[in-house]
Amino acid sequence: MSSASVSSLPARPAPPERTPLKPLDAALSELLAFAAPPLPAESISTFEADGRVLAQDLLSALDVPADDNSSMDGYAVRCADWRSADALLPVSQRIAAGGSGKVLAPNTVARIFTGAPMPPGADAVVMQEDCEAVDGGVLIRVQPRPGQWIRRRGEDVSAGAVVLRSGERLSPAGLGLAASIGFARLQVARQVRVALFSTGDELVMPGDVAPADMKRGAIYNSNRFFLKALLQRLGCTVTDLGIVPDRLEETVRALQGASQHHDLILTSGGVSVGEEDHIKPAVQALGSLKLWQLAIKPGKPFAYGTIGAAHFIGLPGNPVSSFVTFLLLVRPFVLRLQGASEVAPQSIALPAHFDWPKADKRREFLRVRQNAKGGLDLFPSQSSGVLTSAAWGSGLVDNPPGQAIAHGDAVRFLPFSALLS
Repeated sequence: MSSASVSSLPARPAPPERTPLKPLDAALSELLAFAAPPLPAESISTFEADGRVLAQDLLSALDVPADDNSSMDGYAVRCADWRSADALLPVSQRIAAGGSGKVLAPNTVARIFTGAPMPPGADAVVMQEDCEAVDGGVLIRVQPRPGQWIRRRGEDVSAGAVVLRSGERLSPAGLGLAASIGFARLQVARQVRVALFSTGDELVMPGDVAPADMKRGAIYNSNRFFLKALLQRLGCTVTDLGIVPDRLEETVRALQGASQHHDLILTSGGVSVGEEDHIKPAVQALGSLKLWQLAIKPGKPFAYGTIGAAHFIGLPGNPVSSFVTFLLLVRPFVLRLQGASEVAPQSIALPAHFDWPKADKRREFLRVRQNAKGGLDLFPSQSSGVLTSAAWGSGLVDNPPGQAIAHGDAVRFLPFSALLS
C-alpha cells in the first residue's frame, strides 16, 4: 500500500500457529534470489573504485608488458658471446626504463635498468651484482643462461584477454590491474542506499545520558554503531534514522518514509513475537513479509520483506544476534544487490581447543579466537547479549545442528577478516 494512516492500521493479529524455523542455507538462497536484478551501473574514477563491484568485463587492448624487458638492473648480453669470467666485454649502449635500445652489437653488452626494453639481439640479463665494471667494459662473473631476468611481452596480460570480469569486487590489486591496461574510469554497480534505524524504548544514545544517570532498564544503542560501520565497509550510503519508539504507529511511519528513497531498509529490534515487537505487523501493513525466523543461534528473529520498491531486512535486537545475522545474511544480500558473483566466504578447517558438549538443535555460530598453536579458543560466554565475544573473537565456528564438539575436533571456521570486508 502506498500510504497508511494510523487509524487504518489493522489490529494486531492473534499469534499464528508455530511454523518450522527456516534453515540458514534455504533462507540465504531465497534472500539472494530476491536481490535480482542488481542495481544499475555508474561510471566512476578507478581511483575511487576500491571495494565496488564491476558491472563490465575489462578487456585488455594491449600486451603487458608491451615489450620484452629487464627485471633487474644489470647488463643485457648475448649468451653466445660469454667466454669466461675474465673476458672484458665493452658497453655499447645504455637503456633506461621508458627508452629504447639499438640492435646489440656482437661481443658487446648494454647497460640496462629494471623495466627497460631489451635491445634486439640480447637474450639474457646479468644482474649488476654478478658483474664488475672495468675501463668502459664489464666482466661478467657468471655464465648467463638464455632468458634469465627477462620479463616477456604479454607475460602479465595478453591483448584481448579478459582481465577482470563483471561481478568481481575490486581490490587494490584489481585497481592496479585495471590501470595497467589503461582504464581511468570503470563501470560499477551504484552504491546501495540504506535507511537504518533501531527500535526500542529502552535505547539511549551514548552522549545523551551519562552512565550515572541511566534509568533502570535503559541501555546504550550499540547496534546502530556497528551496523552503520558494516554497511559503509560494503560501500553503502547510509541514512541514519535514529531510534524509533516501540509503537506500531511510529514504526509504520518510519518504514513508510524510509521506503521512498532507499534500496534497503535495515532495522534492529522489534522482530520477535512480544507485544512490543511491531516490525512484523508494520511491514505487513505496508508491504509483504517473505522470510521470518531462522533455525540458527544466535539470530533466530530475522525478517525479510518488501515495502514498495524497497527491500526490508529486520535484525534481532540482541547485539551479537544482530552482528552475526548481518555477516551471514545482510552482507551477501548487499553484495548480490551490487551484482557480485561471489558473496559467501569459504570456511577453514581448524582444530577446536575447547569442548562444546551441549549441542543445540539449531545451527550455531560460536565466537572464537585463533591462538598461537593454530587452534581455536572459545569465548567463555556465548550469550547473544555479550558483544565482548565479537570484539574479542577473530571469527565464528559454524557448528551443525545437534553437533557436540570435543577438544581437537576439526571445525568450520569463518574468519572475521573475510566477513568484515
